[in-house]
Amino acid sequence: MKVILASRNEGKLREMRIILSKYGMDVVSRDDAGIPAFEVEETGTTFEENSYLKAKAIMEASGCPTIADDSGLVVDALGGEPGVYSARYAGEGCTDDDNNELLLRRMESVPDGERSARFVSVITMLFPDGRKLVAKGTVEGRIDRCLDGEGGFGYDPLFIPDGYDRSFGVLSSEIKNSISHRAKALSELEMLLNEEKR
Repeated sequence: MKVILASRNEGKLREMRIILSKYGMDVVSRDDAGIPAFEVEETGTTFEENSYLKAKAIMEASGCPTIADDSGLVVDALGGEPGVYSARYAGEGCTDDDNNELLLRRMESVPDGERSARFVSVITMLFPDGRKLVAKGTVEGRIDRCLDGEGGFGYDPLFIPDGYDRSFGVLSSEIKNSISHRAKALSELEMLLNEEKR
């Protein structure tokens, strides 16, 4: 079965292919599926809503089962910011550096014991027959006081996962991929697919 990935992210495509190949599913990018280039309006106020909007738009354009993920950083001291706006926290067209700078500024006066945060990933898989699978993963941690490392992307250099004393920007991709929010969401999706097969 062909499954379209709503994202253009190569890393996400690799991860999804490994998991879904176990179920006889061939994951292809929306570009490789020949879907015209258009941006899906992420008008949702939750990761669940935005994940669904992306999956629905690409499924309707392709007529194939589609998988989409929406993810971001949730910081307790900032009332849940940046949340669904993680990628564009510092404004439209901003860079990872812009977002990290803004987050550091807003966290400047927050004491060490109150810097808790989590990465969240929600994956939605839609089938043309109306079936919908939704999987969620989170990884708890805290926000560092300065950038630590150059690995990963996004807020990785500022996020120290629980149980570690260095950021995702320093930890190996093997460690990150085993404990990350997306790894946990994919693991839950795998469980849901197993249940579907029964």
